[in-house]
Amino acid sequence: MANLSERGAAREVAVILLDRAGVVRRFSSTAAELLGYTAAEVCGRPIAALLEDPSELSRVVAENGRPFTGRGPIRFRHSSGGPVELTVAAKPLDGSSEVVLVVTPAPEPGVWEQSAAFLHALLAQEQMGIVLFDTGLKVVRTNGTPGMYGWPRLHVGDHLADVISADDANEAEARLRQVLATGVAQVAGEQRMRARDASKRERSFSVSAFRLEDGRGRATGVAALFSDNTEQWRARRRTEVSHEASARIGGSLDVTRTAQDIASVLVPALADMAMVEIADPVLEGDEMPKGVLPGGQWSLRRVAVASAVGPWPAELIPVGGVIPELPDDPQVRQGALHGDTVLNTTRREMADLFKDPEVIRSMMPAKGHSVIVAPLFARDHLLGFVVVWRTEWPEPFEQEDEDLLFDIAARAALSLDNARRYTREHRAAVALQQRLLPRAVTRTTAAESAGCYIPAGGGADISGDWFDVIPLPSLRVAFVVGDVTGHGLHAAATMGRLRTAIHTLADLEFAPGELLSHLDDLVQQLADETDPRLKDSIGATCLYALYDPVSGTCSLAAAGHPPPAVISPDGTGHLITVSPGPPLGVGGMPFEVTTVDLEPGSTLALYTDGVVRARSDDTDRGIRELLNRLSSLCRHDETLKDIGNAVMGEHTETPSRDDMALLLARPQRVPASDIADWTFPDDPAAVADARRAVARQLAAWELDHMAFATELIVSELVTNAIRYAGGTVGLRLFHDDATLVCEVTDGSNTQPRLRRARVGDEGGRGLFLVAQLSKRWGSRYHQTGKTIWAEESTTALAAQDTAYAAVWDSATL
Repeated sequence: MANLSERGAAREVAVILLDRAGVVRRFSSTAAELLGYTAAEVCGRPIAALLEDPSELSRVVAENGRPFTGRGPIRFRHSSGGPVELTVAAKPLDGSSEVVLVVTPAPEPGVWEQSAAFLHALLAQEQMGIVLFDTGLKVVRTNGTPGMYGWPRLHVGDHLADVISADDANEAEARLRQVLATGVAQVAGEQRMRARDASKRERSFSVSAFRLEDGRGRATGVAALFSDNTEQWRARRRTEVSHEASARIGGSLDVTRTAQDIASVLVPALADMAMVEIADPVLEGDEMPKGVLPGGQWSLRRVAVASAVGPWPAELIPVGGVIPELPDDPQVRQGALHGDTVLNTTRREMADLFKDPEVIRSMMPAKGHSVIVAPLFARDHLLGFVVVWRTEWPEPFEQEDEDLLFDIAARAALSLDNARRYTREHRAAVALQQRLLPRAVTRTTAAESAGCYIPAGGGADISGDWFDVIPLPSLRVAFVVGDVTGHGLHAAATMGRLRTAIHTLADLEFAPGELLSHLDDLVQQLADETDPRLKDSIGATCLYALYDPVSGTCSLAAAGHPPPAVISPDGTGHLITVSPGPPLGVGGMPFEVTTVDLEPGSTLALYTDGVVRARSDDTDRGIRELLNRLSSLCRHDETLKDIGNAVMGEHTETPSRDDMALLLARPQRVPASDIADWTFPDDPAAVADARRAVARQLAAWELDHMAFATELIVSELVTNAIRYAGGTVGLRLFHDDATLVCEVTDGSNTQPRLRRARVGDEGGRGLFLVAQLSKRWGSRYHQTGKTIWAEESTTALAAQDTAYAAVWDSATL
């Protein structure tokens, strides 16, 4: 049989006109293309001459002359000699005996039958939904039956929105319209569908769709094949939830944040509402007792919630609320004490378990119908529970959901326990550091000050940054800021040891450079005594500044520390150039001292490198930005505390990578009217002159009640300076509201020593008298001599004169 594709046969309709005798009268060009004859060759010849089997003539023209009016396949003889099967439809012309043959190429053998059988088989099976839509996306034919996928049947004439939710129907129809418009088939597209009825059941389908066309290629509709892959979709979703839980939970060492991560992962991927309840001891970082349910010794507290159905209902226990005592049920006890799933049940069964209507109202969402309660169980300890509810989600929880929640809860419990352990260590470190740091705000005659400290990580990493304000004799004050290497308890402990050492060395009145040298020796000693694994935390930088309110000078020395800043009263700021010595613990290098004058009302700022790095990784740029910020704040007459809080508060939203410590000080001077200076020659007679000068000055200051004791102190100190040191003697008196200071300076470096004289000794009672008559006394050394000082309280009562007389009598016996 000739192949039409090989002969280039046209796919259009051919027309042949016959008379009543079956003779060809007209022969269309399309017919010529189909059979290979020209019209001239055919017209006038009987149609039987063109047939493969002339006996088929009766199917075209009846013997009685009445034309055939049927339709069917006829085999013609092609001009090449081969047969051609064509489909012929014969139609008589009205009012005439002529017949029109409408000829089209016949289909391949069996195609129609196969197509019909294939379509019948598709529409008959129930494993896959077949829906034929017209161009308006109205159902033309479907194999849907009542109960298929558990949904109402889709009838002929319906739209998808008649059985599924409007949102899902709009999404599905948008895809079908695209297939209609472009002719590009959609293959295995995933489509979520929720039932429109009250059940709101949800399923996932794999949808394939292709356009239907007529013989001219015009769209007549869309055929869509729906395959239910709900189980695969749910399995994939559970896998995604598990992966997200692994990625999100455990990234924080904060118990509350970890709990919130748990709730957020579960909603809406697994449930409509989730609650995480943690035992109070866990929140405090304490170890949980074994074998004890909540209630009595400890209680559960709701720490985190998540809701996919709007704000958290007011009737339910809020975040921070205490959970009622759990019912003493065997299943609950087994799950809580052995780490098994506590409950996977319905609302009714949950209500039967709690019984109390008020507890039910506060514990169970109004629309909740299915619940799972899983324990947070780690290292044989119960830490709390995870509770998930389905409210809008129509399907109840399945066993696979329970298994997934149990797996997530088990892994999350380890993260919670790690956070609990960190909380315990962090709490100990915070307590240690808070006890080691001084008061944030201090006020002395020399200066007022305010310190601020923020641990690294927004409080997550306690470290060794510190600041200190140390009142010293003669109304002086020392400002200290330092940064210990490393983080954690070891760094905080090292900071405490260094701070204690600085206090001791400062009381010995070492100059700043000498003090840092002694501190450097101490750090090297600590490093030698430390476990080699912890040596990295034995090291520090430090800045020590000593301010004298009488002279208005500040002496500074630095051990690898950033330079301090000074902001003048007019708001202009600059850095103090301090020669940077090596960090503490390096050894082998001296620490140079820089002395500057500080204008009263100016602001001195000492800081650690964390304050600089929080602004910029470029140290120079960070210092400039800090200086500019301080200058701006100081122009507005803010208090030092407010300035410090403003500077440090700018870095609290994003946790800092390093500790930050800032110490601000506003130096003051002792008024010149409250200072008196004298110089006396190397002559014993000068002692009497010194006593008279002191008496006159005290009278001028209205401190006459202190004259007796002060004259004795001055007499003894000046006498010793003339007797043992030689050369001129300097005497200085100054006071504030609470303290009178007497200083005697000579050119000797001999250390004065206090001793108790025996009954027969003629001397040795002078320093004993000084010690008894003053609050405290001491000495400090200069490059060319020393100063012995004594301090008295200006608030001494008249009754103290009697005590002073008794001291004098005991000393002169």
